[in-house]
Amino acid sequence: MSHACNECEINVEVIGGPIAFAGGKIVPLTEIELPATSVLLSLAEENDPFIDEANEAIERFMLADQEVIENFVTCDFHLAKSALSWVQRENLLTGERFCELGSGFGVVAMLAANMGMDAIGIEIEQILVDQANDLAMRVENPAKFYCGSFIPYATLDELDVDRDIQNVSVEEGHVYRDIGSGLEDYDLFFAFPWPGEQIFFEQVLDKWAANGAMLLTYRGRDGMQLQRKV
Repeated sequence: MSHACNECEINVEVIGGPIAFAGGKIVPLTEIELPATSVLLSLAEENDPFIDEANEAIERFMLADQEVIENFVTCDFHLAKSALSWVQRENLLTGERFCELGSGFGVVAMLAANMGMDAIGIEIEQILVDQANDLAMRVENPAKFYCGSFIPYATLDELDVDRDIQNVSVEEGHVYRDIGSGLEDYDLFFAFPWPGEQIFFEQVLDKWAANGAMLLTYRGRDGMQLQRKV
C-alpha cells in the first residue's frame, strides 16, 4: 500500500550556491532541498518485496561464516527509493543514467533500474560485486555491477584529497574501460559517505561529472541530501 501526501505541497528550492569547506576548498555543487525525511517516508510503500528480498540476502551474507567487510553498511532503502521517486517526479534529471558509487549489494542501483533508469554500481570489494550481480539475476533486475575504484585511472593527483582517507578506497583502476563509459556520462549518482567524507564524493562529482549531474547522498540520521553540479 502506498500513502499519498496530498496535503503536502513540495517545491524544488535551491538553498545555496557553491559550498565552502575547511581549508578554503570550494566545491561548486548547488544543494536542492528535498522534502523532510518524514515526508519522504510517508510517500513510501509499506511493503516492497524487492527491498525485503534484498535485506534478507544481506542478512544471510552478514551471518555467513566468512571474512567480515568492516566498511560495509547499508542505508535506509525505503528512504532511498522515496528520494529517487521524488527526483523523477519533479523532473530534475537531465537523463536516465544512474551510477551508485561504492555500491555494496547494489540495492539502490537496482531500485533506480526498477524505475526505468540505466543503472550501474561500482564497488571495490569483489565479493560484494558478486553478491550484487547474483541478487540482480535472481530478481531479474537489469542493473550491472563492476569491481574497481570509481576514481578514473591516473587522475588521483587532480583531486585535493587526503590519501589517508579511511573509509573510501583511493586506488585507481580501469573500471570505466570495462563499463564502456565514464563518470561524465551519468546523470544521477548515489553514495553513502562516512562522516567527514562527503567532500570526497563532491570533489569527484565536481571534477568528472557533466554539468547538470546530481549527487544524492544518504547522511544517516540527517536523511538524504541532493546536490547538482552547475
